[in-house]
Amino acid sequence: MAKLLEGKPIAEKIKEEVKLKAAELKSRGITPKLVAVQVGENQASAVYLRSQQKVCVNTGVDYQLLTLPESISQADLAAEINRLNSDSSVSGIIVQMPMPAQIDGRAIQALIAPAKDVEGINPTSLGLLVLAKPLFTPCTAAGVMELLKTTGEKLYGKEVVVVGHSEIVGKPLALLLLAEFATVTVCHIATGQRGNLPEHVKRAEILVVAVGKAGLVKGEWVKEGAIVIDVGINRVGDKLVGDVEFDEAEKRAAWITPVPGGVGPLTVAMLVRNTVVAAEKT
Repeated sequence: MAKLLEGKPIAEKIKEEVKLKAAELKSRGITPKLVAVQVGENQASAVYLRSQQKVCVNTGVDYQLLTLPESISQADLAAEINRLNSDSSVSGIIVQMPMPAQIDGRAIQALIAPAKDVEGINPTSLGLLVLAKPLFTPCTAAGVMELLKTTGEKLYGKEVVVVGHSEIVGKPLALLLLAEFATVTVCHIATGQRGNLPEHVKRAEILVVAVGKAGLVKGEWVKEGAIVIDVGINRVGDKLVGDVEFDEAEKRAAWITPVPGGVGPLTVAMLVRNTVVAAEKT
């Protein structure tokens, strides 16, 4: 039976470190400040926004939610981002997704000054990640790395399979793992369509799944003694479940993240930690 790899205790430790650093910065006249930009009202991001605000308040980081009209134009939204870039009181900027149809979200994210890109998702940030010299690491990918560190397992040479190749989790995570000399396989929709997903999963000593499809990875595919990090979170009826069939996978894995309670708590902790690091560099 697998040990549970819970994110909350790790997140609490990180937040305590952030609190101490924020207090030290304030003693030097520097106040870390995170600004979240939301266009219109979106229920999907409401929980994340509340979590951001709560963690910022508890760690001594100033927080501002900038809510803009859903009808805003690309040019006007770009002007708002440029204004925040120029505001010396702002340490970090996060643009909440999704965006309305008239907005090119990636173009807006690309406008965030690299020094304030605390999500680590604009082209400069991701390019530096390729060079293994990131300014800021994408928050969820960084959270996965913290969880892996907790297991005490060395990544050097390990067979790691990442299922999902998004710009915010799968791709940056693969780069972070490569920097640790893991042997990384990235699977995606075409892997599944060819019927090859099970064979890749079965050889994974470390398995990370970040797709957003309940039960995509069958528990019986999991290698005995594997570490399983389930980033997915899906609502099925009145329950939240991951992308991995937990009950069966738990019997085979050495470590497994619960859903919820695994990667989730670490994402906001990483965001706030990046904000304090950004403030320190100003």
